[in-house]
Amino acid sequence: MSVTIHTAPWLLTGRGDPIRHGAVVIADTHIAAVGPLTDVRRRFDDTDVVEWQGVLIPGLVNAHTHLQYSGMADIGTRGYASFEEWSEVFEQSYEAANSLADGWRPAAAAGLRAMLASGTTAAGDVVTHAEALDVLRTGGLHGVAYWEVMAWHAPDWTDRGRAATLRLLEEQGATGDAAVGLSPHAPYSLDTEVLRDLGTLSRRRGLRSHLHLAESAAEHDFVAHGSGALAEQWRAWGFGGFELLRRGGVNLSAVSYAESVAALGPDTHIAHGIYVDADDRATLRRHSTAVALCPRSNAALGLAEAPVADYLREGNIVAVGTDSLSSSPSLDVLADTASLYRIARSQGYHESDLHRRLFAAVTEGGAAALGMSHRIGTLEPGKLADFAVLEVDARRGRDVLATIVEAGEGSAIGTVIAGTIRFDRAGERTPAV
Repeated sequence: MSVTIHTAPWLLTGRGDPIRHGAVVIADTHIAAVGPLTDVRRRFDDTDVVEWQGVLIPGLVNAHTHLQYSGMADIGTRGYASFEEWSEVFEQSYEAANSLADGWRPAAAAGLRAMLASGTTAAGDVVTHAEALDVLRTGGLHGVAYWEVMAWHAPDWTDRGRAATLRLLEEQGATGDAAVGLSPHAPYSLDTEVLRDLGTLSRRRGLRSHLHLAESAAEHDFVAHGSGALAEQWRAWGFGGFELLRRGGVNLSAVSYAESVAALGPDTHIAHGIYVDADDRATLRRHSTAVALCPRSNAALGLAEAPVADYLREGNIVAVGTDSLSSSPSLDVLADTASLYRIARSQGYHESDLHRRLFAAVTEGGAAALGMSHRIGTLEPGKLADFAVLEVDARRGRDVLATIVEAGEGSAIGTVIAGTIRFDRAGERTPAV
């Protein structure tokens, strides 16, 4: 067994207070011990030590992204007046990218490298092209690659869509423990029975599920009334046969509609969750469904701010995502954490635990969203040795935590996954006794 000690001036385990001059002991791929370096050295007195400058924290979790769109960054740095305007631009950029000879895999791999360089060790990656579905696995990141299903009428799904999806899952070797899941795209992009069937399929196969939900105000109009800009857009694209559009909606919120077709549950997390009320948030809690908040993407698309303060006060399971480079300026999830901090404060969340709660969201909350809390999210013996090292200079533990949450973007200097150094900004980290 290979045993190594990693130490830094500060250690945040995700459990308890920051530890001054802390250390993590790695035995092969897992954590054997954590604590003050002096205590750890007494137990492991003849072990190599890797010294970092800064703060050592649990690996960051990007709970919602689309790595394959990393080559579409030209549209992710602009601002849009509405979700529908962005959708039109996205479709044009998507068609151009889809015609490239090298396909989607290189872009996804580039996105993965960018996440590694920002301290991310696990992700929920939504994938629409099979060639990019194994990029997380082959790239050595933990998480779930969600096969995205969208634009299916119920008869076509029954005739051929379901069988094609099952074949893909079989080809990927997807079992209950595999890092492959299903992503029903959104309530407006799938016929009602298709959305219901995907939930059934996920549960029967023991897969994680992930969907975009309550992302735009137009989504509510689509679901509740079968009307509005998004409804007209999908009718123009040839999907007027969807049950929601034929019936003139179901007079439910997007979250209530998802509940009515059994699309929520503890094996599911949603992205965005912006246009929700107290009843919707209670529904998510009742089903133990986490929400991945993506504030920078929302801002770029001209959307409202998610009710961050309410989610925190009411006890929802909160994670953090960047979305893709087609709607966000970077894949650094700490930039979104800082945005969530500012939003929560502006919404009146003044409790003293805000830094701790948001730090938990970008680590432990993401692990919960992906169904991986038993393996990642905190630095504890028995869990995978996944951690990040951030360049933070502070004298007090509470200052370290505040700096990470409020201004952690671009601070990653090291990323370790399953005990292996995958990113070292200085390029000089070698074991030394």
